[in-house]
Amino acid sequence: MSRRKRPLVPQARAGLDALKARVADVRDPNQAKFEVAEELNVPLQNGYNGQLSSHNAGRIGGQLGGKMVKEMVRMALEARSQNTRT
Repeated sequence: MSRRKRPLVPQARAGLDALKARVADVRDPNQAKFEVAEELNVPLQNGYNGQLSSHNAGRIGGQLGGKMVKEMVRMALEARSQNTRT
């Protein structure tokens, strides 16, 4: 199945990168996947990772994506609760 490598709204890239860095607790969004891989004990390295199984690659992406979605839901609920107070 084909996956989009870019956001549907290109202007959202900076915000998504900032969110990715925040949920992985790193400064550089490009380092987020390495931080998650380290937490999961997956041997991810810079450059080619042909030895990495699709299962382990999916664990990294799933963990990172899941944290991002969870944070976006939390932010939306917080914004909604603030809007109902005013």
